[in-house]
Amino acid sequence: MLIGEHDGFEIHRKEKIIYVNFLVPHRVISTCRVNGGLRDDLEGIANHQLCEPSGHDRKILSSIAESPLDYLKSVCEKHGLSSEKRALLGTAANMNYAAVESQEYRSLKVVAISTGGVEVNAGRAGDPANLYEQDGKFISANGEVDEPHGTINTIIIINKELTHGAMVRSIVTASEAKTAALQELAVNSRYSCGLATGTGTDQIGIASRLTGESPLTSAGKHTKLGELIGLTVKKSVKKTLALQNSLTSQSQRSAKIHLERFGIDKKSMIEKICSFLNKEKSKLLKKNFENINRDSVTVAATAALVHLRDKINWEILPENCLPEIFSSYGAQLSASISGKFERVGHYRECLSREPMGISNHTFTDFICKSFALGFNEKWE
Repeated sequence: MLIGEHDGFEIHRKEKIIYVNFLVPHRVISTCRVNGGLRDDLEGIANHQLCEPSGHDRKILSSIAESPLDYLKSVCEKHGLSSEKRALLGTAANMNYAAVESQEYRSLKVVAISTGGVEVNAGRAGDPANLYEQDGKFISANGEVDEPHGTINTIIIINKELTHGAMVRSIVTASEAKTAALQELAVNSRYSCGLATGTGTDQIGIASRLTGESPLTSAGKHTKLGELIGLTVKKSVKKTLALQNSLTSQSQRSAKIHLERFGIDKKSMIEKICSFLNKEKSKLLKKNFENINRDSVTVAATAALVHLRDKINWEILPENCLPEIFSSYGAQLSASISGKFERVGHYRECLSREPMGISNHTFTDFICKSFALGFNEKWE
């Protein structure tokens, strides 16, 4: 099915694949294991759903990892595409949830097509890794390649010719845009206590039309090309995550979600808060946790503490200021739950006597104590 027709290329979707066919020559740069790198001889780029998002047959995934050329040939043969002239991105994301965005400035046009999921595989650059490549194979602690979960794949088509250097720079700008989208959605890393910058299996393919005219030499943020790349990628990534994971700005309005990267979930968070309440109030909190968790003022106070914890961890704020910072902002969190902002001074005094720190356990304990302190007075 033709889902997009543009000057110089077409976008098609069929079954579990989206492919871009070039109607005129394009220069391509991609992260593909086969036909990747910088090429001027390709007929198009494709994005293929190779497995289900979870629970898929590991033998199939292993065969794809071990024989990417065979995988490319089988996909292209099935859909009547040339395996020698095609860059192929792989993912577990649903092709029906692909998001297409375009931006123009004067005669310059950029189109971005993104698919993605971040529920399991989201990570932060520099997170601990468990795969090591040796002799063409990836090995891990248990001797197997881990099953991939979640990938953000993006195809970008630019209607102007770019120099080789500008093609490489366009990947940098697109990657920054993807990270900006995840930052604005407050996506947590699944491998550390940081915010995610992408997933462990992200791929990209960028094409620029070979016009024969003077090529564009930069795709940085100071150029209009960089701006358009940034806008299309950020919008398409946000849109596809909303479709694939129901991940939106509104869905992220949750105190619990802001705390998940510190090793806490809904069950453990409720248990911790209730450990500081009596039986009657614990029962009441359990029945009303979700309303409190999603209250805008409560989320704001929790997010402020999380942000300040990050600032201390990054050494922007000195750790010796932690008692004043946490007791003050913890008091705001308590007041947001009780609704008694005139009691901030009292809450601050109470919390100043509690253990404080930026380790996951100490930090989440302090947050839950702040919750309990406010909830204990909410109906008194």
